[in-house]
Amino acid sequence: MAKTVKRQKKGFFKYIKWFWILFASGILLFALMFLLAGWGVFGEMPTFERLENPQTNLATELISSDGKTLGKFYLEDNRTDVSYDDLPQNLVNALIASEDIRFHNHAGIDARGTLRAFFFLGKRGGASTISQQLARQLFVGVRSKNILETIKQKTMEWVIATRLERSYTKEEIISMYLNIYDFGNNADGIRSASRIYFGKEPKDLKIEESAMLVGMLQNSSLFNPLRRKERTQKKRNTVLSQLARYDYISESERDSLQALEIDLNYHPESHREGLATYFRMYMQRTWLRKWVNENPKPNGEKYNIYLDGLKIYTTIDSRMQKNAEKAIEAHMKNLQAEFFHQNTPKRNPTAPFLDLTHGAIDTIMRSSMKRSERWRVLKKEGKSDEEIEKTFHEKTEMTVFDWNSDSYEKDTIMTPIDSIRYYKTFLRTAMMSMEPQTGHVKAWVGGVDYKHFQYDNVFQGARQAGSTFKPFVYAAAIDQLRYSPCDSLPDSQYCIEPLKYGNPEAWCPKNSNGKYSGEMKTLKNALANSVNTVTAQLIDKVGPGSVVSIAEGMGLTREIPEVPSIALGTHDFNVFEMVGAYGTFANQGVYVKPVTVTRIEDKNGTVLYEYVPETKDVLSRDVAYAMVNLMEGVTQYGSGGRLRHTFAKDQTVYKEIITGYPYELTNPIAGKTGTTQNQSDGWFMGMVPNLVTGVWVGGEERSTHFGSLVYGQGASMALPIWALYMKKNYEDEDLGVSKEAFEEPEELSINVDCTKILEEIKEEIDTEDDLEDLDF
Repeated sequence: MAKTVKRQKKGFFKYIKWFWILFASGILLFALMFLLAGWGVFGEMPTFERLENPQTNLATELISSDGKTLGKFYLEDNRTDVSYDDLPQNLVNALIASEDIRFHNHAGIDARGTLRAFFFLGKRGGASTISQQLARQLFVGVRSKNILETIKQKTMEWVIATRLERSYTKEEIISMYLNIYDFGNNADGIRSASRIYFGKEPKDLKIEESAMLVGMLQNSSLFNPLRRKERTQKKRNTVLSQLARYDYISESERDSLQALEIDLNYHPESHREGLATYFRMYMQRTWLRKWVNENPKPNGEKYNIYLDGLKIYTTIDSRMQKNAEKAIEAHMKNLQAEFFHQNTPKRNPTAPFLDLTHGAIDTIMRSSMKRSERWRVLKKEGKSDEEIEKTFHEKTEMTVFDWNSDSYEKDTIMTPIDSIRYYKTFLRTAMMSMEPQTGHVKAWVGGVDYKHFQYDNVFQGARQAGSTFKPFVYAAAIDQLRYSPCDSLPDSQYCIEPLKYGNPEAWCPKNSNGKYSGEMKTLKNALANSVNTVTAQLIDKVGPGSVVSIAEGMGLTREIPEVPSIALGTHDFNVFEMVGAYGTFANQGVYVKPVTVTRIEDKNGTVLYEYVPETKDVLSRDVAYAMVNLMEGVTQYGSGGRLRHTFAKDQTVYKEIITGYPYELTNPIAGKTGTTQNQSDGWFMGMVPNLVTGVWVGGEERSTHFGSLVYGQGASMALPIWALYMKKNYEDEDLGVSKEAFEEPEELSINVDCTKILEEIKEEIDTEDDLEDLDF
């Protein structure tokens, strides 16, 4: 009996001995693996420097003057970091309750969780802490399916997690983890995820929205709310249950929140969609490219706008930008409908071209075909011209722009050559709005839809200015000859003799309606109604060289020929330069170069660039005010009168294209309409004391235009966009767009009071029967 007991005790101690041997071996093995991982035996470990500065690709962000994100530039990662202070507490609570409840009590490894996972083989939850998950995201990578490889990766995670805990605070680890995670659908990091899935900043997330995003952390593909809404909702509810379990919310709150359906406000972010697309592409392809080349990093490398996380603070006001885009959308859709109506095959067999031979049309089409992206790609592949051209006549499926379809797109089947002609039927537009005192550009719209029309007509495009160039002629005359808006010249045929200014033949411009009243016209009347004969007399008196000098001083940088015909706007300019030039009139004669960026910061907040205004005194305050007074006449009694007055014919005949008419604006407005030969271009330049805005409308080809001045004049094509835009701006008083009068110099030396004469003009216009006489 005694021997049996002794034998049992010996066996018991044997088991105890082996238990401690195995336990100690396990501890030693764990410590050895920890050391080996730390020494880099299982794979390269991050250095201290990399831990302090983990390499994450950060998108460059464009920020509006009112603090909104206009867009981002990125290659693969649409990521913008958010600090811990900008994270809502409900998001942090959901993360800790769901992923790592003892987060604040461990140093990177949760011993209790690890033992639980080991003994129950992960069936009662995993053991990865938030620090370990961050380590995997930053340095380890996707979990291997090989068991030995998985053990090596896990060991590396433990080591890196403890090092991260020594390098960063708990708050920094949480923000780093949420910023690094890929939430799918181009939503890299919590800020992009919040904006893309819910259309808001992270700080504005509701509890149930935070719970959904935290649920996606386990697997953003498996729990994708766009493709697997029910599964994502179940996962969200699990997170809500965890919040209730650890007393972050009550059980009644949990029940009410779990009953809610997922309510997405999906805002996809891409380079071709969203707000200010044309401006964003100008920044990417022109402004930032130039800045990057001229401003290298301290080590000599170039900044990478797709990876370096720059913050670009722009002058664009997101509210005014929205107003501009809405105004263009409303009017261009309306105007296009009328253009289609006038260009049916029956009315115009050569549509969208007018008055062209078939040979000329073929030349245009072949040229467009060879400039197309399809031609470029196929040529790069080594195809011959004959092979490439053949593909342009083969029908294919495609998605095209269509004003009458949802999202302005429709699926169709047509040949590529037919698609080129189809797109040429659409009228194009450009609009830019600028604060004249600072040069800050507040709105920029380069076309009707960037996804389908990627040519930016604000900066890339240049078209004949028409009568919008005439104010530069008048400014030269008032500046050099001390003319007054009340001075008069005869409205009669006027010729400049051959060779006087290099023109080989006599230059005898006609008025747009072909009529000459023979009466004396004040400069204010002549500019208001675009009397060409008076403009011809003025450029003859001052000389083309003087006009060119003033125009160049006001920011028109394209070479302008010193010939008399420039007086009628025969030369090409873009909207960008024209708005800057008109800003000189509104800014009391001082030209301020248009500005789009005020500051650039790197990802750490270090200022890399701050703009310095570029200004030039061009006109005296008196001359500038006289010019403003002249152009106020355009909107009071001239071709821009639709902004204020209601004409009977407008109400009955043209209301279908004059979108939003009548406008009934009563505040002081200076402006000028412009229409070029054959109505190829319609312009309106409009000013109030603190905002100058230019609008252009026309076809891609100059032969794509309306058949009559009624529809093709600047007052019909461009002015309505300006009016709609300004009315929307005035509805938002926070924008501070002025309704006040332009500031008059204290001792004005030029007479601008033409009251009696203007009353006579107004009587003439109130009884005007032919509105075509009011504009060019």
